[in-house]
Amino acid sequence: MQVVSVEELSGAALGSAVTIGAYDGVHVGHRQLLDLLREQADALGVPAAVVTFDRHPATVIRPESAPLLLTDNEQKLELLASCGVDLTVVVRFDAARANETAEDFVDEVLCGALGAKAVVVGEDFHFGHGRSGDVELLRRLGALKGFSVVGVALSAMGSEGRGETAAARVDVVSSTRIRALLAVGDVAGAAHLLGRAHEVRGEVVRGDGRGGSQLGMPTANVAVPPAIAVPALGIYAGWCRRADQTLHPAAISVGVRPTFARVGNPAPAPLVEAHLIDFEGDLYGERVGVTFTERLRDERRFDRVEDLVEQMWADVEAARRALAAAGV
Repeated sequence: MQVVSVEELSGAALGSAVTIGAYDGVHVGHRQLLDLLREQADALGVPAAVVTFDRHPATVIRPESAPLLLTDNEQKLELLASCGVDLTVVVRFDAARANETAEDFVDEVLCGALGAKAVVVGEDFHFGHGRSGDVELLRRLGALKGFSVVGVALSAMGSEGRGETAAARVDVVSSTRIRALLAVGDVAGAAHLLGRAHEVRGEVVRGDGRGGSQLGMPTANVAVPPAIAVPALGIYAGWCRRADQTLHPAAISVGVRPTFARVGNPAPAPLVEAHLIDFEGDLYGERVGVTFTERLRDERRFDRVEDLVEQMWADVEAARRALAAAGV
């Protein structure tokens, strides 16, 4: 997959089938839309192109309520490439772009840069200053400028395969819904809608050294960027993927270390700490990915460090069993 900026394209003659969006998470709903994009591109004999943004538009338009992200840009591009996309155009989203009219966006990006022959978007898609552009406007402009428009209905997914009937639970597949599931620790539900386990990435940094020396259980302290969504506080089974792509089973804590908290001090930001099961080695400075497969328990405070250590080893065995049962 080729990744370019708008400025690198000069291709009205190129022709393309295009979709536009933040594509945060590249979840199963996105993938259904990308499958349709691929069909349109093949039928027209043109590349399948995704127009996305270098940051979530909400960080510019309404930064006080911008959502946490399911994927960083690196992850998003990897996932788009796995969906058979030929070209991804990363648009810098700044104040000028936020104030651009929908018509100007179509002229500059869809027609001028990409020579769009078909545009595939969700039926609730809005773009341009004040969200003035929608599917109907795209259809009117397409009739004038020579591209067709496909508006795709919001996807809904039943819970088959999760021990429930479709009637019992049907989830609209959206990044917002996935964030809500992660916020309550439902990593299995999030994985159902993502089509994979949720992963966070970051560099392994030095912590306070307590894990190995005091607790006898070394952990990789992963510096996850604050803009990335992590699951609710708790203990999880999952995997740690190293830079060489090897996977290691892990017991993972997302927490604030309440056993060691001092009375009166504000709660620290949640830490992501992964104990790699049956692993010995130095991970400091390495960029790793941590995936969350199953929630094991809530985080809790222990009166004695010895009780915490006992529970931590129980968590490791619970994680080992959960991952073995999942057959991953």
